[in-house]
This record gives sequence, C-alpha cells and structure tokens, in this order.
Amino acid sequence: MTQKNETPVLLLSLLATIFLIAGLIWWLGNRLNFGGVVDSGNPTQPDGNVATPNRPRSLSDRFSAGERLLVTEGATAEKQAGVNALANGDYDQAVAELEQHFQERRNRNDPEALIYLNNARIGNQPSYTIAVSVPVENSQNAALEILRGAAHAQNEINEAGGINGVPLRVVIVSDDNEPEVVEEVANALVDDSSVLGVVGHFGSEASLAGAEIYEQGGLVMVSPTSTSVQLSSLGDYVFRTVPNDRFTASTLANYMVDDLQEQNAVVYYNSGSDYSTSLKNQFITALSTGGGQVVEEFDVSDASFDARSTLQQAEQRGAEVLVLATNTPTLDQALQVIRENRGDRPVLGGDSLFNIRVLEDGQRDAEGMVVAVPWVISSNSQSEFVSDSRDLWGGDVNWRTAMSYDAIQVLIEGLSRDPSRQGIQQALSEPNFEVEGATGIIRFLSSGDRNQPMQLVVVEPGGRAGLDYDFVAVQ
Repeated sequence: MTQKNETPVLLLSLLATIFLIAGLIWWLGNRLNFGGVVDSGNPTQPDGNVATPNRPRSLSDRFSAGERLLVTEGATAEKQAGVNALANGDYDQAVAELEQHFQERRNRNDPEALIYLNNARIGNQPSYTIAVSVPVENSQNAALEILRGAAHAQNEINEAGGINGVPLRVVIVSDDNEPEVVEEVANALVDDSSVLGVVGHFGSEASLAGAEIYEQGGLVMVSPTSTSVQLSSLGDYVFRTVPNDRFTASTLANYMVDDLQEQNAVVYYNSGSDYSTSLKNQFITALSTGGGQVVEEFDVSDASFDARSTLQQAEQRGAEVLVLATNTPTLDQALQVIRENRGDRPVLGGDSLFNIRVLEDGQRDAEGMVVAVPWVISSNSQSEFVSDSRDLWGGDVNWRTAMSYDAIQVLIEGLSRDPSRQGIQQALSEPNFEVEGATGIIRFLSSGDRNQPMQLVVVEPGGRAGLDYDFVAVQ
C-alpha cells in the first residue's frame, strides 16, 4: 500500500482512538464519586457550596416529615423502608423499620432518622408542628449538627408526654443556605398554617433573606447560628439563641488587648458575606474602644488574594495579631493564612473557625489559635444536656447542636403558653420570658437577640476530637 493510501486509514484510526478515550473518561466521571462527606460529630466539618447529585429538583422535594429522605448518604435499607412506610401512612411499620435502623451501633448518630421515628410514633394524632431549615445538600455536617439539637429536644419532650399532652412534630427543610432558596422556603412555610414556628437558618445571609418574609407572615423564626447584627432590627418575629457578632467582637478584642497585651491587628474577611462583614466591622469598633486599632483589612474573596503577600504587608504595617473574620465558604483562604503565618503571630477567629479542618489541616501551624464560640462542651461537662447527648448520640456535640436544642426549647415554651403563631411571638417577646436550655437560662433582649457572653477556645495538642489537636476552653 502506498503512503497516499495509508494516510486516510491512519487518520480514521486516530479519530476512533480519541473518541474511545473521551467516552471512557466521560463514563468514569459519571461512575466515580470522590466527594463523600464524613461526619465525626465534633467541630463542624467542611461546608463548601458544592452541588450534589441529590440536590432537590422542586420545592416540595425540600420538605420532609419522614415521607422522603433528605440525607441520603449512608442510608440503610431499614431507614429507606421506614420512610417508604411513612409515605404510605403505615406508621406502625415505619416505627418498626426505623427502630431496626437504630439497632446498628453505627446508626445511632443519625438525627434525621430519630426525627422521622418520633413523627412516625405520633402518626395521625393531633400534634404541634415546627420546621427546622438546614443546608443538607451543601453543608451536610453543619445541618446534621443542628438536626441533632432538634432531634434531642423533640425526643425529650415527646417522651415526657408532649407539650401539655400534645406531641411535637418536626418537619425538616433543605434550604441550601442560599438566599434565593430560603425565600421560596419561607413563603411556603408561612403559607402552611400547620407550621407554628421555624428553627433556622444556618448562615446570616440565609436568615436575612427569610426574616422579612416571616415578619410579614407572622411566623416566628429562631436562628441557632446566624450572628449578623443586621438581624437585630428586622422585626418582632425574629429571634436567635446565639449571641450576635457584637458579643464575639468584644470578646476577641478584650482578649487581644488584656490578655495578649497587643494593640495592632490585621483583619481577614469575606466582603460577600453578611456574617463576615458584620464581624469585621464590630471587631474594628470593639478594638478601637479598647485602645487598639486595625491597621489593615484583607478581603479573602478577592480573586487576587494571596496569603503570603498579605502577611508581608501586615508586617510592614506593624500588625501584631491576625484576626480571621472569614466565613465557612472561605475556610480555605483562612487556612492559607494560618499555614503561611506558621505561628509567628497570634491568630484569633470567629465561630466559623470552630471547624475540624482547622485541626486537621492547620495542625502545628494552628496551635495557640483562639476562637470565640457561644458554648464549650469542656466547660459544661457535668451538665445534664451533655450527659444526655452523649447517651443519645454516642459522642460529644458542639455549640451548633446546643444552640439548636435551645431554639427548640424556646418554641416549646412558647407553645406551652399559647399554641398559635401570634401567641408564640407574644410569649417570646415578654420582658420576663425565660427558659432553661443546654447553655443555661435563655432570655432575649428587645431586639430578639440572646443576652449571653461568648467563650474562648484555643487549639492545643490533644486527642478528644480523634486528632492530634483539639479545641480546649481558655481558662
């Protein structure tokens, strides 16, 4: 065969090989999944906004009182069978299947299943319904932490006979922590007259998106985790069991000036986050009041952000302390700062830095870092809540679970006084309102804010979290 005749054959063979390789790559990309999230139940796990194949496709798919799975990862056949039975109204079968699910020791740390089990036990009985809105799809571990507090409180009150004899039913809502989705969810909850209160949302941006809708619709929202000071002025139906950023900022500023005896700080923040911007601004004010100053601000969301160059600039400006006011989606940038700093300067952080990745990835570079949180388990090891939660989940819980438990306790107390939307709002707004929670007595300021100081934890060598380092209460 001549060279001229061989050329087309070779080209056809090359094209066939390319198409075959491309097809193989496409097939592997659709078959393999390396993005699984593992939940250890201690400091919150990664919360990146990553789309998943299970993302709800319609608004109705985001709601479940047990008729559909929202947390599909690791679901057992018994859990799926229990959900199927609930969807068909076969409550006895649902109870049997979900109880069987909990016979496996590895499943005891499953708050979604416990909520569905309690709902199945209620069956068709009259009940009071509340919703818990969490970011299941893109911040699953944070969602599970919040759901553990809700499941604990629901299980506890129903085992005690309910609220004045009426059991508590919980609807779980998957809201992606996205403002646009939260608006849809909030409108749907307002329109559902059976829902008497809402626990949510996770991030401040999400809570800000829902707050005006709840206010207009006359439905109480209690956030266990949103801290932006902007929430303080959004109306009479907005409450939270977590202190706002003003408390966090003053705690960090006082520690810096009084304990570290330093005055000049550089602040890292995310300009696209209401939480991060709020904490940054509040810290600047608090530090200035205490006699210190912020000598430089760095926006970690800037496309040109480079941790090493910012540290060089910080040194030139005379910064003595690094303050991380970043939020969870910008945790990678915060970790870059921690690693590049290598412990040269003290590092302080807001509650979003209470994250297991700080321990896993930061390790020795993160040692000595101090983080402000609203509750520390090591400082409350003898409390009834800690003992009960360990019995229930088989391990320790963190501040998000405790604040979620408190949010449910607030709604339970409101329901016990007047089981109506307006009645709950009026009860929570009374100057003498108080209820015992996981974190002590819960009282609200006229703004709906929690009146409670923050606590400090420091990264030290230790193994309680199953790693070489741990968050330990600052004495």
